[in-house]
Amino acid sequence: MPDVIDKIALDSERKELLKRIQHTLDKIRPYIQADGGDCELVGFDDGTVIISMTGACQGCGIIDITLNDGIKAILMDEVPEVKDVKMLEPDPYTEFTPYY
Repeated sequence: MPDVIDKIALDSERKELLKRIQHTLDKIRPYIQADGGDCELVGFDDGTVIISMTGACQGCGIIDITLNDGIKAILMDEVPEVKDVKMLEPDPYTEFTPYY
């Protein structure tokens, strides 16, 4: 994920913040991957982390619980600058979505 951080980091302070966000996501990812899904950092803007949910997460009925009660709660607890977490919606016409 360093490529994503390099693309969206404008200065060293923002780069450090993005590294802390990525580090926290890396601690969460094994639990999501155990169920066949994954999450990736896409961006950060004005306190909002934008992530992409892939794999089995796409079309899953409890993705909102995973996002809000899991990822969002942990990120807000460990990175004080994070105020919200949003999911980048996949385009069902260009990506394989096994549950649609």
